[in-house]
Amino acid sequence: MTFDLAAHFGTMTRTVENLERDGKPAKAVIASRVYDTDAADLWDALTRPERLKRWFTPVSGDLKLGGKYQLEGNAGGTITECVPERRIAVTWEFAGGVSWVTVTLAPEGAGTRLELTHTAHIDPHWDQFGPGAVGVGWDLGFMGLARHLAEPEADLPQEAVAGWHETPEAKEFLAKASSDWGRAAIAAGEPEDKALAAAEATRRFYTGEMPPPEM
Repeated sequence: MTFDLAAHFGTMTRTVENLERDGKPAKAVIASRVYDTDAADLWDALTRPERLKRWFTPVSGDLKLGGKYQLEGNAGGTITECVPERRIAVTWEFAGGVSWVTVTLAPEGAGTRLELTHTAHIDPHWDQFGPGAVGVGWDLGFMGLARHLAEPEADLPQEAVAGWHETPEAKEFLAKASSDWGRAAIAAGEPEDKALAAAEATRRFYTGEMPPPEM
């Protein structure tokens, strides 16, 4: 089956919510889409290391409730909730900061809706890049999962192939995702000029036009 990136992009929803976490102002970045498979298969793709490394990244650790996990070259944390085929929540610990990720699965039509919520306190990184800082990264994950389900024989996610980020397909995808997260920020009350500037900074970062921010 040939993967249709444009069709996948059209299935995505992106929203931003303003809230508090531990008594501090926070933002929730929410990405969602329906996959044409059942909850059991989707859960297996999300939690089994042998499949995770084919569409996301290698994951190690004690992958059970209360256990620690580590993404290769990225975040780690603790699994704080785990309800098979329904919900998983983790702390997301990276570069000295802590945020929180929750994934829920629910039947919808002939498929299963996957909703991912990434909640973080507002900080200078948010001010510079807005929701796209994490949102575009998760967009790549949603795309990788869609490719995996459409092309289960593939060994690596498309975005992991050397040079993919420099292709016209990648640049168009990253620009659209960054722009959509900017619009989501505006819908959540962010001033338009600030949201659009953050979306452009996000696009430039993911396409390699801007050096990584200092941590």
